[in-house]
Amino acid sequence: MASMFFKRLAKASSIGFGGQSKSNFNGFRIPIGAIAAASGGISYLYYYSSPNLAYLDEVKEDAGPKVALKPDKWIEFKLQDTARVSHNTQLFRFSFDPSAKLGLDIASCILTRAPLGHDAEGKTKYVIRPYTPISDPDAKGYFDLLIKVYPEGKMSQHFASLKPGDVVEVKGPIEKLRYSPNMKKHIGMIAGGSGITPMLQIIEAILKNPDDNTQVTLLYGNISPDDILLQQKLDFLAASHPNFKVFYTVENPSKNWKGGVGYVSKDMALKGLPGPSNDTLILVCGPSGMMEHISGSKAKDYSQGELTGLLKELGYTEQMVYKF
Repeated sequence: MASMFFKRLAKASSIGFGGQSKSNFNGFRIPIGAIAAASGGISYLYYYSSPNLAYLDEVKEDAGPKVALKPDKWIEFKLQDTARVSHNTQLFRFSFDPSAKLGLDIASCILTRAPLGHDAEGKTKYVIRPYTPISDPDAKGYFDLLIKVYPEGKMSQHFASLKPGDVVEVKGPIEKLRYSPNMKKHIGMIAGGSGITPMLQIIEAILKNPDDNTQVTLLYGNISPDDILLQQKLDFLAASHPNFKVFYTVENPSKNWKGGVGYVSKDMALKGLPGPSNDTLILVCGPSGMMEHISGSKAKDYSQGELTGLLKELGYTEQMVYKF
């Protein structure tokens, strides 16, 4: 008999390719050509074993009791189960003390690391990769990672090789965007591929809070309908919450695809995003090619960097845009 975990995952996986799209955008376009190149616009990071590992962003320590994560220590988490979400994406559930929370804030990510051989002096080398859990931060005893497995991806290939009972070292959380309810009247999101993960974290935090009246619009692009991650879950959230709308676009549409096709245009952004305003925030997460086209990439020191691309052309300012 299939476990309840797999039943839950099946409900959250991508279905209804094309025919279920809520998008009525004509010419809805997004830069998808580079979506398979990377996830979240962050390259693989390699470090030697050291007591002072570099961080991508400032670490915020959770002072609450019964928290599984440690910001200054690598902790082993055991793989409980896995499930395939798409042809190249898997969901991994890791378990820990069932009376504890992970210790994740909205919006933040974790660092994962895996050994990558040794250097000339015999010291262990590691590949380190940030991921954003998609499970409820308030959940006790487990967290879920949605990971796209790339042929040359050292960390994603490591995840794909894991079996239930294996462990992964994790450190965090690393705070990204400090979200608070009703901080903006309307939040627009542009995500590509597995860049959906931080968006989903914020979306669910908003929608589960009856006192949060934030309007949310998600523009989600992928290479093909088969690459859309968690489409059923996104569609269900949109159908059951009037303050959330989702629109899809793909580079290679199927015969019955009814969503957007191709690259982002000014017309599409004007139709799908809230306009520039002090009450507006636009979030962007995806591969480097998409980031360059939409907002410009983050700076080399992982700060936000200069706002460029389509969003700047449409009149948004750096204060109105956040790059994951």
